[in-house]
Amino acid sequence: MQTNTIAYDYKKSFERIDDILDESDKSFEELNYIPARDKLTYKNGFYVQCSALFVDMRESSELPNKHKRPTLAKIYRSYISEIVAIMNGNIDCKEIEIDGDCISGIYNTPQKADIDSMFKDAYTISSLIKTLNCKYKKRDISEIRVGIGMDYGRALMIKAGYSGSGLK
Repeated sequence: MQTNTIAYDYKKSFERIDDILDESDKSFEELNYIPARDKLTYKNGFYVQCSALFVDMRESSELPNKHKRPTLAKIYRSYISEIVAIMNGNIDCKEIEIDGDCISGIYNTPQKADIDSMFKDAYTISSLIKTLNCKYKKRDISEIRVGIGMDYGRALMIKAGYSGSGLK
């Protein structure tokens, strides 16, 4: 992501901090669904009931000791692309983030059936890892292990960053 470079000005920084800290505490609406991102401003927020699904590769720091770069790229690309494909195929998954070899999905889960749908993604991902390992083994690539975690609860959804910079 390209940013708009703006020289730091501590006086403007103090003004921004005061503006943020002086905002009304009443601009945070309680919702039982995840609203569209365009509903967020730098002045409001939403409390939402949602769920999160996390998939993290275990002991991935050992992989460079076992494989060279082209193979490492194949491992990460196949692993990440297919987990994203599973999450992206669920209408309730509203956000997908990739941070290294951790992939997380935020799900709109106002009803039990929606939570069950996220569980389906989790066990589909578990099956995917078995499939990947079978394919890796045939190509003399090390098997991978993952941790899969899920959570449900109330989350605060805000738009944060530096207005005008492109970073949020």
